[in-house]
Amino acid sequence: MAEIARVQDQLSDRRLSARQKYVRLVVGRPGLGALVAYELTVLAAQAVPGALGLALRKLLYPRLLGACGRNVVFGQNVVLRHPHKIRVGDDVVIDDNCLLDAKGDVNAGITIGHGVFLGRNTILSCKNGDIELGDSVNIGFNCEVFSASRVTIGANALFAAYCYVIGGDHDRSDASLPVSQQRRTSAGVSVGAGVWMGAGAKVMDGVSIGADAIIGAGAVVRGDVPERAIAVGIPARIVGTRDMQG
Repeated sequence: MAEIARVQDQLSDRRLSARQKYVRLVVGRPGLGALVAYELTVLAAQAVPGALGLALRKLLYPRLLGACGRNVVFGQNVVLRHPHKIRVGDDVVIDDNCLLDAKGDVNAGITIGHGVFLGRNTILSCKNGDIELGDSVNIGFNCEVFSASRVTIGANALFAAYCYVIGGDHDRSDASLPVSQQRRTSAGVSVGAGVWMGAGAKVMDGVSIGADAIIGAGAVVRGDVPERAIAVGIPARIVGTRDMQG
């Protein structure tokens, strides 16, 4: 099980200057050239509204990314961190105010397949982990996918608004210490192809959800869910299968 480094420890490292900390946490590549390219792109395009902003981001953002396909739409105020570790397929829509954070020292980062939609205010966040979204994944507004090891979401998965996939956890074994001062760990999460998650559903670290399963609105998934199963509740329990419907 991977252990997660704390951002606070990096920010408080007195061996690094403020610029070095910013580059390490946001830009992700050493050198003045990488910093200047990132800053000029943000200044010129990130917050620009309307059609002009869309055109500027379509022109400039791919130059920061590790790879970018055709016909990709970047909404207003889309934030990229460690963008050289973000790879985007064709026909992708990344709506306003999304955050794509591929932060880490040894990770591969974020891979987004073809035809993916990321709803407004959605966060893809890595802490030395990887996130992979298959083709035609549709993630609604205000969702978060977090990875400190590896999180995969299969093709054609559908997330309603306010869903959370949390590929990390806190150790709480030492009762003499606050949880915030104990180590953080990650086992990863796998969400199969065609999974439908209702609004507000949450998937915890270490969980595997089989293909074509349905997770009910507001459910908290703490254990594995088989293929085509229907799971609801807190904690989520299996109440049927899709084959029983109709």
